[in-house]
Amino acid sequence: MTRQEAQELLHSMTETESLRRHARTVELVMEALADKVGGDKEAYAITGLLHDADYEQYPDQHPNIIVDKLNQLGKHDIAHAIAGHYTKWNVPRESMMDKCIVAADELTGFIVAVALIRPTKIEGMKVKSVMKKFKTKTFAAKVERDEVRKGAELIGWELGDLIAFIIQVLQANKEELLLV
Repeated sequence: MTRQEAQELLHSMTETESLRRHARTVELVMEALADKVGGDKEAYAITGLLHDADYEQYPDQHPNIIVDKLNQLGKHDIAHAIAGHYTKWNVPRESMMDKCIVAADELTGFIVAVALIRPTKIEGMKVKSVMKKFKTKTFAAKVERDEVRKGAELIGWELGDLIAFIIQVLQANKEELLLV
């Protein structure tokens, strides 16, 4: 599956710009993680791009619809990673890609939420400011803090290091992601 094909699949299932942008941010973080951990950049990126593709149309069946489509296309490794991108679904994380999508998803969304309330958005953001908001339970309340911690643990990183890494990726793509 090419990135173009993955993007077409995402767009066929996801209409809102905000969810498409979330998909793109997680795609960029996953691609950067692949570089860092020696993974397949294309597979990691497509996993990030498609992880929530069915959420908008099929919230009660998420992620089963996109997982089924990917399995039908023979993309079993990507399908498996997406099937387990939330630890409470009890899908075993067998590969580093399976672990990285857990590390990337919730935390990337949280960091974007922090950036959107700052006057300078992602520019100049520090780990300390993200951690301060992370401790504020009412801020981005739907983000499960335990899931964020588990993601960092799964890939063997300190939470602060993962936050710094994601901030750097988002800063490098701030214009495209409208974080300026």
